[in-house]
Amino acid sequence: MKVILREDIENLGKSGELVTVKDGFGRNFLLPRKKAVLASEQNLRQLEHEKSVIAARNAKLKGAAEEQAKKIGAIKVSIKRRVGDQDKLFGSVTALDIAEAVAAEGQSIDRRHIHLPEPIKALGNYEVELRLHRDVIAKIKLEVLPE
Repeated sequence: MKVILREDIENLGKSGELVTVKDGFGRNFLLPRKKAVLASEQNLRQLEHEKSVIAARNAKLKGAAEEQAKKIGAIKVSIKRRVGDQDKLFGSVTALDIAEAVAAEGQSIDRRHIHLPEPIKALGNYEVELRLHRDVIAKIKLEVLPE
């Protein structure tokens, strides 16, 4: 099935691209969630018209993400957790915990933008990546303290 993406989808493509996907993925995921449209003749003509609109929208989103990255870059977040032997945490610090701590500082971010290779399970200072846009990555300083 050939579809035209309406938004960026990781490991598939960027908005405005014509991609080939399996029928079930397109029919059950992309089309109902309006992340893509079928690649018909009319939609292809409309895509050519919308490419300039999409480019302008992406530039606006990138500008907003860069502005937010400047604000977020100055934030230092502290999270307190209960610890056990050898300063290991009971549980872990996840992206949701970090998003809530950043929201307490006055900046709202989506937890899905926070990139943690693995959950944080020890005390210490960390630098956490926030992928606000495809081209914009911000970093915040995170300090995990004992409770």
